[in-house]
This record gives sequence, structure tokens and C-alpha cells, in this order.
Amino acid sequence: MTWWASADDDDEPEFDESSVRLRPNRKGNKPRTKTRPDHENALTGRILSVDRGRYTVMLDEGLPPERRVTAARASELRKHAVVTGDRVDIVGDTTGAEGSLARIVRIVPRVTLLRRSADDTDAVERVIVANADQMLIVVAAANPEPRIRLVDRYLVAAYDAGVSPILCITKTDLADPAVFLSNFAGLDLPVFESRDDAMPLAEISAALVGHDTVFVGHSGVGKSTLVNALVPDAHRAVGVVNTVTGRGRHTSSSTISLRLETEAGRGWVIDTPGVRSFGLGHINTDNILRAFTDLAAIAEKCPRGCTHLPNSPDCAINEAVAAGKLGDTGKARLDSLQRLLATFAAVPAH
Repeated sequence: MTWWASADDDDEPEFDESSVRLRPNRKGNKPRTKTRPDHENALTGRILSVDRGRYTVMLDEGLPPERRVTAARASELRKHAVVTGDRVDIVGDTTGAEGSLARIVRIVPRVTLLRRSADDTDAVERVIVANADQMLIVVAAANPEPRIRLVDRYLVAAYDAGVSPILCITKTDLADPAVFLSNFAGLDLPVFESRDDAMPLAEISAALVGHDTVFVGHSGVGKSTLVNALVPDAHRAVGVVNTVTGRGRHTSSSTISLRLETEAGRGWVIDTPGVRSFGLGHINTDNILRAFTDLAAIAEKCPRGCTHLPNSPDCAINEAVAAGKLGDTGKARLDSLQRLLATFAAVPAH
């Protein structure tokens, strides 16, 4: 009986193996499969730097002999950004020999992710570094003049990422930083003051031991100079400030992780290119409030949709400060919180 039936036949058509037609594979190879290998023998390492599709990965961190391997990203990760600070699984040639190339097959889940957007209207995020737990904000007391709003933006990005901020103000021999620092009096923000002939290297190093610290700062503030002083073999390029425009020249062109070695222990210094702007198009404003744990607890009594700004009606934080329940310290912290929230509120909707 054939597989087809006539219109007059009431029986259902019958099928067998001969009814199946397969289109021949013209290339003569096996069809591709979406099943990927498990890579159970992959080694886990730290991304130290990224350069035109090639990744420097450190293996056996802390277990001598450490080795550095050059790797490329596997095709299955082509839609996933791999950034400095990432922990990744690699396979292939992991000897680190000259000319060898391993392959990155997995990204280990990230603990933190520091991001920025190109500008405030851009919802597309640019990942700066992964797994950092501290941010050292470098700003000059003069030449170039300190920019409070830029520092505010760094702080907002740090709080959003769950990264603890630290402030280092350089060139204090050129200007008194007291007025500038008063803007951050309400924050639990460690501050280091530095000058060219007296860098507090021991104090800064002690704060960096045991941490992955990302360095950020406006071009020309002395960030690369500080990095070179902390990590003598870093050899980061140092620029000068244009005397006409007052702007620094971009010298660091890539993000790189550098090992900090001290008698007290080790840490990681993650140097980033200098920037003149820091877009906040991706920020979740709730994360800013969470950084102020004492105020966040009071904010639970605020009405839904409260902005916590000075003109916000029935704001529990404003009312607590006005009633003197938090003292001068609480007032300073509220001022800092509201300035950061106002910085974010000024970001255009996208």
C-alpha cells in the first residue's frame, strides 16, 4: 500500500521509513550540534589585561610558580564581554610558552561589576572592571581644578556596584584641599592627601592589601604617577596638564591589573584610562541609598516613590534630621546623600 490515499478512500494514510526524505549534506560533513563540551579539566585564572582580542590570564595565583597565559575568547562567548578582573576558565595550551594560545570557555560569576555609560542618555553600559571591591578616586587639589560633580558620579557608580570608595587628593602643595573635602564630610570616606614630595605610600598601600582596588580619575590628576610609585615595575605613562585648557592628556589607554607587593601582604591595583566624563545612564538609584545604611533604615518609613530630596513631601529622613534625631553627623550625611541623588536625578530619561 502506498503512503498516499485517494480522496475517495476513507482510511487514514499510512507511513513507514521509506516515506522520509532527507536532504543530502553537500559538504559531506556531520551536522553541527549545540551540545558543548563540559571542559571539566579547565583551569581558572584572572584576567590581567585585554588587548585587541587577546587576554592575558594569570594562572595558579598565589601558588608559585604563577604563570601568565595568552588566551582568546571561545566562539560561544562572542556575545559576552570579558574584562579585566574577570575570573575565567581556560583550556588548550596553558603552558604560557611564547606563541602559545589558550581558549577562554567560561566566565566565573562576578561578585561586582563597575560600569559606566558613554553619556547620561546612553543606556548601553561600558564595563570597566569586574570583581573589584574598592575604588580609589584620585583627584588633584589644583592643576587641574577638582570637579566635585565628577567625584559625585564616581561615588554613585561605586555605590551602585557595591564597591567601597576611597579618596586620594593629590598636589596638595598647590592648593589647600579643605574646602573641596568639606563636600564629602558626611560620608564614611577614607581620605589620603598627597603631594609630589610627600606621597603617603605606606598608608595607601596598607589600605590596598588584600583588596582588588580600581583606580579612577580625571586625566592629569597624577593617577599614573601614584600607580608607578605603588607598583615600581608598572611603567605607566605619565602625562602633563595643558597650561591653556587646564586639561590633562590621556596617557593610560587600557585597563590593567598590577600586583601590589608590600611587607604586610599583597593586593591588586587596577589602573584605568583617565576620563573627563562618567555617564550614569545605567544606574539603579536604590543602590545609592543602600550605601547609607543608617539613612536607609529610616527611609523604610517613607511613602512609596519618595525621592528623599529636600522638597520630597513626608520624607522620613528629612523629618528625622529636622527633629534633630540624627545630630550634626546625620545632617551632613543627608546632605551628601541628597547631592548624590540630585546628581542622578539630573540624568535625562532614556
